[in-house]
Amino acid sequence: MTEIVTFGCRLNIHESEAMKTAIGSRDDLTVVNSCAVTAEAARQARQTIRRLKRENPERQIAVTGCAAQTDASRFTAMPEVDFVVGNAEKLKARTWASLSEISGKLVPSDIMAADDIALPEIERFEGRARGFVQIQNGCDHRCTFCIIPFGRGNSRSLPPQTVIAQIRRLVEAGYKEIVLTGVDLTSYGPDLADPLPLGTLVRRILREVPELPRLRLSSIDSIEADSDLMRALAEEDRLMPHLHLSLQAGDDLILKRMKRRHLRQDAIRFCAEARRLRPDIVFGADLIAGFPTEDEAMFTRSLDLIEECGITYLHAFPFSPRPGTPAARMPPVDGTEVKQRAARLREAGDRAMARFLGGEIGETREILMERGGIGRTTQFAAVRPDRPDAAGSFMRVRIEAHQGRELTATAL
Repeated sequence: MTEIVTFGCRLNIHESEAMKTAIGSRDDLTVVNSCAVTAEAARQARQTIRRLKRENPERQIAVTGCAAQTDASRFTAMPEVDFVVGNAEKLKARTWASLSEISGKLVPSDIMAADDIALPEIERFEGRARGFVQIQNGCDHRCTFCIIPFGRGNSRSLPPQTVIAQIRRLVEAGYKEIVLTGVDLTSYGPDLADPLPLGTLVRRILREVPELPRLRLSSIDSIEADSDLMRALAEEDRLMPHLHLSLQAGDDLILKRMKRRHLRQDAIRFCAEARRLRPDIVFGADLIAGFPTEDEAMFTRSLDLIEECGITYLHAFPFSPRPGTPAARMPPVDGTEVKQRAARLREAGDRAMARFLGGEIGETREILMERGGIGRTTQFAAVRPDRPDAAGSFMRVRIEAHQGRELTATAL
């Protein structure tokens, strides 16, 4: 059976499952689905490739994903790698069927020429209690720090009827929560023959698939949130009260140098409005520490944003220069200072998480069980019940305490 090792985002998780369908049954192939969001992510993929070849030298290794797309020459130069498959080709069955017929390693095609999303039908996500449905790929924006558009191409959307059909298949297979994924989720829709925004799609899904208990969104760009999405937050209990926001910084000059489309006050205003519409909502966010030219005052404004927006789940990243991006040519911050600022962000994020988890003690919650005896609340908090049910089932629990980043609970 084909082994797939996945790095990076929820979209990669979804596409790895789609590749299993596209590849079929092969016992001689390992696929590494790589990530390019940071230099460390790409390094980990290369390290894993070397380890896999040492452990099983007879198996062929194909590498795909964003790192393979943006830095194909580095992977083709690795003696451990047999094939390099581009993001535009990796979900097509004919790509994998023709591997044995090619001479030499594949070279990814021009991702900017991709104009569709080639997705095979997915029946299940092995070992996962939640199903992931890709609704969009690519990005039309050009943030100065980001290499991902060059790995994914321009934004393109899956028609709503195709999205809904995939969700129905997963619900019929027993999935009780679906996560909508994409590279730039809130850019969904304008390229369709009948354009519609993300919020309209969300409301249509909930209307046309009434048997779906939970619908969750992956990362969104708050400045692009449409009015239907905000109404859905206010009116649709089955849309989970948890949004992960692509904020990146809290200082206006740094945001402009990043070429982001929002300012500090836009982020604060969005969180306040979303909380007014849905009082139980919680936010995750991405913040970058040590972006070029960032001084201590600028960094402090990012640090303060955690409290001002009410961030619960923080993903803090030290700035990682990606070759070919404008930010890689900007005056850098000292590397030691970058690491220290990232650590300070994480410490503030840990304190925010602890406050949130402490406020859950004594509450009764419904959790969806996952692997390893852990369940998730509607707000995405991890809960370990004293008598866990099977993965994929709902449980009612009373929250008793929190240990680290987990809640402990008594089954009701």
